Amino acid sequence: MSNTNNTEESQDSPKEQKTQGSRTRTRKSAAPRPPRPMEVLREARAQLAELTGMTAESVSSFERTEDGWSLEVEVLELERVPDTMSLMASYQVELDSEGMLTGYRRVRRYERGRADTRR
Repeated sequence: MSNTNNTEESQDSPKEQKTQGSRTRTRKSAAPRPPRPMEVLREARAQLAELTGMTAESVSSFERTEDGWSLEVEVLELERVPDTMSLMASYQVELDSEGMLTGYRRVRRYERGRADTRR
């Protein structure tokens, strides 16, 4: 006489049960991956724009630091006509290792059409 009322658990072979269990353990122990550089750049621009209300146009420098990331972001501060007379600013932006903005400050202001006199 055979038992035809198998439960779901008894239908899986011991090998399948072990494999399923190890997959679960692997997912739980995997550390979150650090953000990729392009993700950090996009997020930094978005966060700075949200905080200042100004358009972040480009990132002119980007580097990894001990504590996270450091960027210099070019921002449109005052739009004028013609466009070459618009006021731009460079902001030093600091982010933690997960890409969250921890601080920013304006380091210079200039007209869009002017060449940089710094060396």
